[in-house]
Formats: sequence, structure tokens, C-alpha cells
Amino acid sequence: MYHFSYFKEKDKDRLLQFFGDYPFAFLTGSFNSGKQVATQIPVLTELRDGELYLQGHIMRNTDHHKAFMENSQALLVFTGPNAYVSASWYSNPQIGSTWNYMSIHIAGELKFLSDEGLVALMKRTTLHFEKNNTASPTFFDNLPKEFLSKMLPAIVGFEIKVSTIENVFKLSQNRDEKSYLNIIEQLEGKGGNSALVAVEMKKRKEELFPTGEKWDPNKFDS
Repeated sequence: MYHFSYFKEKDKDRLLQFFGDYPFAFLTGSFNSGKQVATQIPVLTELRDGELYLQGHIMRNTDHHKAFMENSQALLVFTGPNAYVSASWYSNPQIGSTWNYMSIHIAGELKFLSDEGLVALMKRTTLHFEKNNTASPTFFDNLPKEFLSKMLPAIVGFEIKVSTIENVFKLSQNRDEKSYLNIIEQLEGKGGNSALVAVEMKKRKEELFPTGEKWDPNKFDS
């Protein structure tokens, strides 16, 4: 992960919003032997007494389930839209092109939930993604008991208390204003993920280039 201060998102509310916008995370761990495992799952976040917790569920008896039974240390990676950025869009194009992206890495100890905890998690999960619609046929309380009796034994819930959190929001913050605005225009023209990156860049324009303030390239030396 990059460790440049100007590529770090310092606004905690923006980080929490990011988890909500992009909840489909990459969960990775390893057996004690060192063999690595990974899966991609939706994850819910919760603040308790100032501490951040993540909850989700995985299939039982898979390689990742068995690995976390041996080794509880987990890494979760949340990613947002990303896009190629051509150096030809810069005021000075005689440097390398790059890639803009947003990513948050979270590490912590994974603990499996009890059966009651799993039920509570599935209620919360289905209600969350059904936009609090308790009338939805896929809300946990509305699912057939026959289905639940087969589904619940096949999965296991987990919770991770976050021990470390790192992020990279690499959005051309080290470019001059003319280049920055041109990158936004070029990305918007491409649509899709590129346009979503442009949206994030627009949110930060005034922070990077306050009206009337001269751009200082020296602040990006470290």
C-alpha cells in the first residue's frame, strides 16, 4: 500500500461512507502452514464505543473457514472505482501514466458468531440490503422455515474488531490544478468507473485548490 500523506483520506466520515458504498470486500487469511485463502463477501460495519467492528458470513467447511479456525488473523480489502490516467492529460506529459483508485485495508482478529449471533446478523444483513423493507419476501423474518433449516447450518457468521486501518485514495492530488481539471474532464468522457473516479475528484477540488491560493508542488515531495 502507498504511504504518501497526500493520498490518504483523513475524513473518518468519508471512510465510513466508503464502507457503505462498497460493502463487497475481499477477505483474506492463511492456515498456520502459510497457505493463503481468500473470498469476496458483503460486510456490514458498526461503531461501538468508538471502536469499529465488521460482520459478515461465509460458507462452512470451505478452505477459508478452516483457515480462520486455525489462524484468526484476517485482512479485509474494500475497493471502489478505479481508472487509468494518461500522462498525456497533464500539463507536463513527459512523465509516466498512472492509475487512480480508492482502497481501504483493515486488519483484525476474526471471531465466529454463535448460532444466535448468526441469526441476528442475517436479520440485520437482509434488512440492510433490502433498504429496511420489512415487507420484502427475502427479509430474514419472511423466509420459509424449510429454507432456513437448510441454509443456516451451511454458513457461519463472523465479527472482526478492527485493530489497524489503512487507506489509499489516489486521486491525482499531486497534480497541478490545470492537470487535475483536465483529468476530471477526460475521465467523465469515458463514463463507467472512470466517471465515478471523476466524481470523487470533484469532491476534493476545493480542498486541493482553494480559491485564490497558489498551487505549491513542494508539498508533494514526501
